[in-house]
Formats: sequence, structure tokens, C-alpha cells
Amino acid sequence: MASLERLPEPGTLNIGTDGAMAGRTGSYEKRLADMVGVYRDGDAYRQVLAENGPDAIVYRVAEHRYSDGPGELIVGTSTLLPGRVGDEFTVTRGHLHALPDRAELYHCLGGHGVLLLETVDGESRAVPLTAGQAVHVPGHWIHRSVNVGTEPFVTLFCYSADAGQDYEIISEAGGMARLVVSDGNGGWTPRPNPDHVGYRKAVA
Repeated sequence: MASLERLPEPGTLNIGTDGAMAGRTGSYEKRLADMVGVYRDGDAYRQVLAENGPDAIVYRVAEHRYSDGPGELIVGTSTLLPGRVGDEFTVTRGHLHALPDRAELYHCLGGHGVLLLETVDGESRAVPLTAGQAVHVPGHWIHRSVNVGTEPFVTLFCYSADAGQDYEIISEAGGMARLVVSDGNGGWTPRPNPDHVGYRKAVA
């Protein structure tokens, strides 16, 4: 009789409120040079790029996964540094899952941020998050993190390992339908993006 394949061992992780993850299986960083076309104000982006250099870190991601198979989970942290590009607060690239019905959980560990959520049919939500608050994002919602505070915005996330990411759905639409910008009084406000041309329908 063939021997059973050995099951993976349970993962033991130490997760800090700064986003550090001991026991991670992977990590990556997104730098200013990687954010071309993400912000609407191209002149402001080029100014920030000139002042800080292309290697300036915008956000870091650490994660733990066993495989990309159905039924597996990816657990990780995202640490989005504070700042502005023109009147827009710093953002992650944002995505819809390549398998669009896959959900995701975001739990804020530190800082002050907004989870910007949109559907291809025109629904939009801007959900503020501070430490201890979480958003359970259903499938079919495009999502992006925004740091509206002065400290790193740190979230713990968890989603299905087979979900994948579709980043192009945002860039093809001219950006998300709403921007999170300064309200001129030390706070933030969502504002329509005049360059947004609508999302293509996601393939189920």
C-alpha cells in the first residue's frame, strides 16, 4: 500500500504590531518606482520620486503559505508607510482577486487607514480602520489600502491561496472610481476620480 503524503506542520508565527512576521515563508517590498500610474497627479508623483528616489519604500508585505492549492490559506501583514502624493494619501496598488469570488479579511494592527472598496457595478465604500478594527471583504469587491495617518498603517490579512490577484483591472479603468484625499483640515475625504472609465466585467 502506498504511503500517505506527510501533512505539513502547523505554522507558528510571531506577528508584531509593526508588521514583522517571524516564521514567514516570503516577503516583498513596493517602492516608489513600482507605483508609476497609480496616483492620478503625475506631476506630484514625479516630484515625490525626485525628492525621495525610486528606491523609497511605499509598503512591505510579509506572508506565510504552504502552497497555492484549493483549501489553503495565505496569512500575512501589509505595512503601508505614511505620506501624500499631491492631495492623495499613499496607497497600495489594490486588486480584485483573479478568482473574483474569493473573500479576504483585513485586521488593523496599527496606524490609521482606509480600506477603499468598489465593485465593477459601481458600488463604493471607504471604511476607516484603526487598531483592533477589521473588515471582512466579500468576493467581487476590488480593494486597496490607504494610509490617512502619520504612522505606518499595518494590517493582518488572510485569504484563499488560490485566489490570485488582478491588478490590471484598476489601471485599465483609469484608477479606482474614488480617490482618498486630504480634506484640507487634517482629515481625509473620498472624491470622485474624473479619469475613471468604469471596470471591465470580471471573469467568474
